Amino acid sequence: MHPNLSEQHERYFLLTLAGIQFSHILDFMIMMPLGPILMAAFGIGTHEFGLLVASYSFSAAISGILAATFVDRFERKRLLLIVFALFGLATLTCGLAPGYATLIIARGLAGAFGGIMGALVQTMVADVIPYGRRAKASGTVSVAFSISTVAGVPLSLWMANQFQWRIPFIFIAILTILLILVGLRFLPEMRHHLSAEKRAHPFSAIFTVLRDPNHLRALLFSALIIFSGFTVIPYITVYAVGNVGISLYDIPLVYLVGGTATLFTARRIGHWADLGGKAKVYRLVAASAMLPLIVVTHIGAIPLWAWVTCTTAFFVMVSGRMIPAMAIISSAAQPKLRGTFMSLNGTVQSLAMGLATTLAGFMITQNSEGKIVGYGWVGIVAVAANLLAIWFVTRIVVHEPHAAVPVVAPK
Repeated sequence: MHPNLSEQHERYFLLTLAGIQFSHILDFMIMMPLGPILMAAFGIGTHEFGLLVASYSFSAAISGILAATFVDRFERKRLLLIVFALFGLATLTCGLAPGYATLIIARGLAGAFGGIMGALVQTMVADVIPYGRRAKASGTVSVAFSISTVAGVPLSLWMANQFQWRIPFIFIAILTILLILVGLRFLPEMRHHLSAEKRAHPFSAIFTVLRDPNHLRALLFSALIIFSGFTVIPYITVYAVGNVGISLYDIPLVYLVGGTATLFTARRIGHWADLGGKAKVYRLVAASAMLPLIVVTHIGAIPLWAWVTCTTAFFVMVSGRMIPAMAIISSAAQPKLRGTFMSLNGTVQSLAMGLATTLAGFMITQNSEGKIVGYGWVGIVAVAANLLAIWFVTRIVVHEPHAAVPVVAPK
């Protein structure tokens, strides 16, 4: 059974979740364009910066596994807002961190709470919105990613450039307080999933998912896609400033143009995938992504307009792969295990992000002139992972229901 919400209240519910997701995604994304500023502020190199970015992902991966054992045992609204408040506190700590060690600990805490939030938001959408309208509802919530790229990252970079690097984190912490107040008003209490029935042990559903070979193939496919992107993404800004010759003050324009382009292309790729076949469209988009992966990691000094052209193609193609890929991954799970499977998928993706960022951080160095050395090899590794994913997609068995079925809230 789903809570009965009026059309207006349902819209407020989804927009509130989108706002919460926006703050979480912005908090994660802002670290990457802040790379040159943080490296100068703390006197750290690419290796240390890579660990700073990866700490968020590794913590999110661990918290995702832990969350799968207890999220269904508490009322949804209260748990989400408590975790969101702790996330805001951790983000504020990032803004007030006196040194590198404190900042990396604070980033880890923010990632831990952010990982739980991401799983909770998707779970609440599935609990409240009926099966027949769930894809559209998920699209409303997921638009937070594009908005954070189009508006959030440029605004945060402007704050960092005009004032100092701490301001974006303080801004996100203030936004968290405002969204908690909105959540108290517009999020419904959700207790229908609670039950007195006890599970055999908290990890039983996880073990059931991992015993299915098709689930394991889908999780590996998901990891390859994320790995191929996040070897390159965290260091784009550092490379742009040091090697391409782009000013820090022009970096917001790069994200603004790229994010705006994805707002238009994402829906078209999704529509194309529904009509032409998800695996086929995935292979075409992923193959097209290899050119910008190579260009962005190998190109030298070029004008701003040329760099924006390259990075926009990168954003469109690399993020565009995820649209048909996520449809394939979510359909690979046995329907009765889909909730647990998707929680584990989030953990696998976070772990892949952390591993990719860390590996790339050890592959590249910064010379005495401030230029990045070894980024080209990172691009080659990314293309190799992308090719493996293109091949691997054909090995996944997809469970496609031919008719809508009632979805029962997890107990």
